[in-house]
Amino acid sequence: MEPYLLKVFLTVVNEKSFSRAAERLGRTQPAVSLAISKLESDLGERLLDRGGKNLMVTDAGRIVLEFARRFEHLSSDMDNALAELRDNSAGRLIIGANESTTLYLLKHITQYRRRYPKVKVQVRRSVSSAIPGEIIDGALELGVISYDPEDERLSSQVIFKDHLAFVVSPDHRFASLNEVALTELGMETFIAHNVLSPYRAFVVREFQKRKVPLNMDLEMPTVETIRKLVQRNEGVAFLPRMCVEPELQQGTLKEVRVPELQLDRNVRLVYPARRALSHAAKAFLDLVTEQPQETSQPPSRSV
Repeated sequence: MEPYLLKVFLTVVNEKSFSRAAERLGRTQPAVSLAISKLESDLGERLLDRGGKNLMVTDAGRIVLEFARRFEHLSSDMDNALAELRDNSAGRLIIGANESTTLYLLKHITQYRRRYPKVKVQVRRSVSSAIPGEIIDGALELGVISYDPEDERLSSQVIFKDHLAFVVSPDHRFASLNEVALTELGMETFIAHNVLSPYRAFVVREFQKRKVPLNMDLEMPTVETIRKLVQRNEGVAFLPRMCVEPELQQGTLKEVRVPELQLDRNVRLVYPARRALSHAAKAFLDLVTEQPQETSQPPSRSV
């Protein structure tokens, strides 16, 4: 079986169209159709259902699709390895991170780009819980998460010590206080991030333990939308302090200490424990190791 046929099949599925796939590949539509027919003939399976209005992938097609994607990653890894062999500073660095953990990379990426300007850097938006599995499967070399993966196949290094911050609007009744007890939060409207995480589970558990109502009447898909709603005094929220650092400095948000909910958030760079890293990934790991570990500032306390 020719590797090119897998590439054609993957492109057709991604584009959901023979004509768009042909345009993307720089081929004619009949040539793309012929390639798919040859792949089906070689494998002895029908991979695409062309009968309906929309192009559908068959059960056999879904299996082939998974291997086609793996092959694409391997092909990319091979290209990177050959580029590194020709030029020790070339290649590509891909790091998996979610919306909030990307912020912890900015300083390191800036320094890395200055040191290795020829390396292409891509931070791929990934679900935090999926990053360890993607590294183990070889889809990623590096990832940033805010929990210990607890897997012997992975190594990790803490790159930032953050904490979960309780934030309110400057107009909120708690804004002038340095701290507030958890029992006083039962009447508040919490704006929650609708992504499951150990930190959300921790907050829910602490409220339940103390039998305090937790009114999560608003759930948002991004930290940015949560931040804006809190600024408008539509509710309160628990967010990583790094994500609200500029607003706290500008005074558009206030952090109030909740003694019962002091939760550290160790941000980790995760990588394979046994598999060799590419030059680009190893250079990034070395750079991060050189840097002193940063820690977010806790809220001030009254004397």
